[in-house]
Amino acid sequence: MTLKAEWPKIKTVKGSRKILITGGAGFIGFHLSKRLIREGHKVIGLDSINNYYDQNLKKDRLKILNKAIGSYSFIKHDISRTSTIGLLKEIEPSIIVNLAANAGVRYSIKNPRIYIKNNIYGFLNILEAAKEINLDNLVYASTSSVYGANTDYPFTEKKGVDHPLQFYAVTKRTNELMAHSYANLFNVKSTGLRFFTVYGPWGRPDMALFLFTKNILQKRPIKIFNNGDHLRDFTYIDDIVDGMHKVIFDFDYKNEDWNPARPDPSSSYAPFRIFNIGANDPVKLMDYVQEIENNLGIQAIKEFHPLQPGDVKATIADISNIQNKLGYNPSTNIKTGIKNFVNWYREYYQV
Repeated sequence: MTLKAEWPKIKTVKGSRKILITGGAGFIGFHLSKRLIREGHKVIGLDSINNYYDQNLKKDRLKILNKAIGSYSFIKHDISRTSTIGLLKEIEPSIIVNLAANAGVRYSIKNPRIYIKNNIYGFLNILEAAKEINLDNLVYASTSSVYGANTDYPFTEKKGVDHPLQFYAVTKRTNELMAHSYANLFNVKSTGLRFFTVYGPWGRPDMALFLFTKNILQKRPIKIFNNGDHLRDFTYIDDIVDGMHKVIFDFDYKNEDWNPARPDPSSSYAPFRIFNIGANDPVKLMDYVQEIENNLGIQAIKEFHPLQPGDVKATIADISNIQNKLGYNPSTNIKTGIKNFVNWYREYYQV
């Protein structure tokens, strides 16, 4: 990937800030960092560079960020360590974006203790530091998986999330509850973002688009679960970053209408809120596969399998909350998004 294309002339925004991004070498952290660096913010990335997936991909993302025209620094660090508290207090960012976590539904079924360590202990350390820093905002990644057994579509932040189907969702819902307690006790401003099936260039190798593209090119079968009867709110990375950007720099947490007798779970009397970030345009899995085939010019060898344990048949995001409050407006359809990914994949892997 050419650095000239990656780094246009920087435009310093008024009121630039010191922003700490955990999981800074990850898929979303990388794209968010690029946006913030371009705007003139001082960005500090934290990442353990663990071996959950190809470390070379993470390092290549960092190579681009380290050559950025702007202010960027990186610290290799595991947020589950208690030393995180002292480190964050020393850095003293004005905004923290927590994207460091073990992701993936199926991996959490086999390795739940790792999710406790990284997703819960790690987030606790961030909250403990946040209560002692003069922090303007704490934004953290949640997931659409918290909706679990709920089939009342589309999913809104006001609906129940008390029936998770796997442990990954449990840890993310736990993060939301932890954040509210610290908002109440220590006035830590926090926003949880429930992401809906993020995809795009530089994506994770364990995600469907990456796996499908790789296997189709190698003439290997692709596994299609639930016999292809999935419906997903696929959300392109640029739309995700745009929504995050709006949240990060919005400090108005007031909800004058919050009623404890009829509590709205997406907000509070405390500085706490939750937003869905999705495309609001659910796509059939087989249409998604077809679009990959169209871009590769190769027909996939398909293996159909039943629904996997912990998986859901459909995710459909109601994004009216973030649209109405912050003006979020996703604009990338799967034709454009998949084309961009395939072009990146072919260039990156030279295939």
